[in-house]
Amino acid sequence: MAGRIAGSMLTNGASEWFKGKRPGLSDLLLTPANITRITDQLATMRGAAMKVGQIISMDSGEFLPKELGQILARLREDAEPMPEAQLIEVLEASWGKQWRDRLLYFSFAPIASASIGQVHKAITPEGRMMAVKVQYPGVKDSIDSDVDNVATLIRMSGLIPKAVPIAPLLEEAKAQLHLEADYLHEAAMLKRYRDAVGEDPRFIIPEVIPAFSSGDVLAMDFVESQPLESVLEQPQEQRDAYMTSLMELFFRELFEFHTLQSDPNLANYRVINASQQLVLLDFGATRSIPPAIAGHYQQLLNAAACNDHGMMREAALAIGLISEYHNDAQQQAVIELGMMACESIRADGAYDFGTTDLLTRTHDAGMTLTYDLQFWHAPPADALFIHRKLGGLFLMAKRLEARVDMRHVAAPWLDHG
Repeated sequence: MAGRIAGSMLTNGASEWFKGKRPGLSDLLLTPANITRITDQLATMRGAAMKVGQIISMDSGEFLPKELGQILARLREDAEPMPEAQLIEVLEASWGKQWRDRLLYFSFAPIASASIGQVHKAITPEGRMMAVKVQYPGVKDSIDSDVDNVATLIRMSGLIPKAVPIAPLLEEAKAQLHLEADYLHEAAMLKRYRDAVGEDPRFIIPEVIPAFSSGDVLAMDFVESQPLESVLEQPQEQRDAYMTSLMELFFRELFEFHTLQSDPNLANYRVINASQQLVLLDFGATRSIPPAIAGHYQQLLNAAACNDHGMMREAALAIGLISEYHNDAQQQAVIELGMMACESIRADGAYDFGTTDLLTRTHDAGMTLTYDLQFWHAPPADALFIHRKLGGLFLMAKRLEARVDMRHVAAPWLDHG
């Protein structure tokens, strides 16, 4: 792949040079022809491409060129289903040669795609409907090399400065993918999360079906539901209620469960409109949060709530968002950015996510921090995933044009309510 793209870059570069132009490396890489080549090649290592883009964008999203962002979006939308013969091979390896005898029905056409697999519908002879996630063959063996190849392309773009500490993020991408590729691990995390949520009637979490689950195939109850976006047609009060429930669940994940479902993809949240319940899906990216880290975030939350910059600095240092090596201007900019990001906690009454310009303001502050103050710092992995979850929920709330009383939501975790 790199050879073909490099050859195209040389050809295009020579052509531009003869025209008297001096194109940059990113200009040569991100031509329409190369974008098509890159997309086609990344489709063969889709899981790694999605994970690297996801993790780097958590910390360095402003550096990703829009063209690479478009490539990742196309990978999400254009997943190629595995050939039927290959699908049967995976099922036979997990369920045995006579697997059809164990089912009343199996849909060979996938009903959904995942980053490293696809989902099928099946029915047992007893009439139990299942959602069956089947992993693409060879995913586990190619994770490390795929991540390295994807990282090479992102580096070749020239739009991520060399000062950005990308290596630890790549190692985290590999570690996450290895965990996500173990469906027995996902089954265990799903059960752990399901037990933690308990009997809360607002949420439906499918139950794993062990008899049909393995390291490469994960079976769970199929829950008839609608996309989360369908609530846009519902009254403001119902949208607010859904989003309030999800925000409350986030704080319970962090401070009570110490178990975080760290992939806030819209597709992982569905609704049952008839009963007004939320369906929670995909626990492959679920991770344990050390109680000490959760405690530091509770301190940060309290600092944001009472606008205490000194307490915010203590919490940021303890978490690893800043260090003593950063100068006063850098530390103060990070603290102010944190205060800005948490402004909803200080709002009187409901915070209107639909109309706020917070994203623009935090973007501008982040650019100033990075480029004007030369702040190149990768926080610990736990912090990255906590921020990603909260950022994803913010985008979800904005999409639903929800209004949430965040002070009330956070009250159980605030020293003074």
